Amino acid sequence: MKHLILAAPFVLFAAAPAFADDRPPAPDERVRIEAALRAEGYTSWGSIELDDNRVWEVDDAIDAEGKEWDLELDTQSLVISKKDD
Repeated sequence: MKHLILAAPFVLFAAAPAFADDRPPAPDERVRIEAALRAEGYTSWGSIELDDNRVWEVDDAIDAEGKEWDLELDTQSLVISKKDD
């Protein structure tokens, strides 16, 4: 019984889900992000995730000319801080 009690914390730790660094936006965040993207002329996009609690990452954003970009947006101002093709 003593060995079972000592092993219990390790079993619980091993069974706990891993916490991801990325998360999708909450509904109100998504509305703000999508409005900011539209204001910048983007017509569609793929996934949106918060990366390490520092920037919003937007994959496969299509601009008005039809070019595809991966974007990073500032979490507060929603200004595009990085744009990769």
